[in-house]
Amino acid sequence: MNTSIPLAASDAAATSPTTLIYWFRNDLRLDDNPGLLKACQKANNLLLVYCHDVAAWQMTRWEVPRTSRHRQQFLASTLADLAMQLKSHDSRLLEVEGPPAELLPALARAIGATTIYCEEIAAPEEQEEVAALRAAGLTVETVWQSSLLDPTDLPFALDDLPDVFTSFRTTVERHHVLPPPPLARPQKIPALPPAYAALVEKWGATKGAISSGFADAEPIEHQASNSVTYRTGGRSSFPYFLPLFSGGASAASEHLHQYFDRKLAHTYKLTRNGITGVDYSTKFSPWLASGAMSARQSYAVLKEFEAAHGANDSTYWIWFELLWRDYFRLLHLKYGPQLYRAQGLTSLPQPSHDARAFDAWCQARTGESFVDAGMAELSITGYVSNRLRQVVASYLIHDMGCDWRAGAAWFEAQLIDYDVYSNQGNWLYIAGRGTDPRNGRRFNIQKQAHDYDPDGAYRRLWSAQ
Repeated sequence: MNTSIPLAASDAAATSPTTLIYWFRNDLRLDDNPGLLKACQKANNLLLVYCHDVAAWQMTRWEVPRTSRHRQQFLASTLADLAMQLKSHDSRLLEVEGPPAELLPALARAIGATTIYCEEIAAPEEQEEVAALRAAGLTVETVWQSSLLDPTDLPFALDDLPDVFTSFRTTVERHHVLPPPPLARPQKIPALPPAYAALVEKWGATKGAISSGFADAEPIEHQASNSVTYRTGGRSSFPYFLPLFSGGASAASEHLHQYFDRKLAHTYKLTRNGITGVDYSTKFSPWLASGAMSARQSYAVLKEFEAAHGANDSTYWIWFELLWRDYFRLLHLKYGPQLYRAQGLTSLPQPSHDARAFDAWCQARTGESFVDAGMAELSITGYVSNRLRQVVASYLIHDMGCDWRAGAAWFEAQLIDYDVYSNQGNWLYIAGRGTDPRNGRRFNIQKQAHDYDPDGAYRRLWSAQ
């Protein structure tokens, strides 16, 4: 006679082991990672995965690579730091090579998982990846976590997001909308699935295999830090080949705190339009783009600084720039794929394009010295100032008659701080196909050179590459 008492359905679920996958995307950190925290709370066994998608190694329709060695190496150091932090929590990061839509269902079957947690990214290709996983029968729990402000705290529905940034900013400030504090990292990361070793043997990506997929699109070898230092001559405004500027949450945290410890925030508005050097801007963007630092972490340290040393126009401007970053994200939530059309949010005709002119722009051979200097810096270092980004983008669109989408693709390939939201938003803005109330920004290149490089020092620094 069976005298055991049947478990209620909820009790049975509570006692059965839950195996989940957490898929890292652009959130390569443990602290202030709501999606990871939720996965840790739900799982008994948790597989932590990063996918190196081979699509990133292919050429675009504009005949430029999707990524470069600059981005590859910054990502590699970011993942190495994440792996180190996970190891300190008795866990591991599984790096796999291939399309997430193929690899993640296979991994799920191998460990008996049916649910994946990941960051929500409101861009078309990233949305398609999630849709493909769901079509494969997986439950995908996405968590919106890359913005400073929580969209649910805004004083308007996303459909009513103002189409002018100033209106958005003033509304947010008038209603005193503030970001939530950053979350602590998980106290404990669930154990790896028992089959983890077999997964590594079958699917684990090797560093050599990953590296071999990338086209060497820059006039610089990145085989060793000393060779990079030699070729850049110490000129880089973001020397990611040095430990203090390497990828990952460890370097991000150190940089964040040293920036405020040196009180550079009090002069940010005065220096932010600089074009060379490591201190003219916050330089948070590469770590924000990879998710090694969250916007809420940077804001929290900003507020601590203001409480201790006082607020001024410059510290306000850091908040202002973080709001701009949020605005481009919210535009994606409102408009989605419309931001990727040739006409953008307008009814303008198809943009013209000159393939030869575009190639000259990419290769820093336009004949316009200020533009060529900026393009040389970008190609050689993977970074260029915000001021020069606007200048070279305006020149490509308005002076060379090229398609803004080609320029966006080149920035995607080259910039170590490439961020899908800000990249798309800024190129649309310059092209007059986004939400700019002035219908585009055409810069007078000679005036820009006179204002920001009056003695020609920047042009000499990057000439004859």
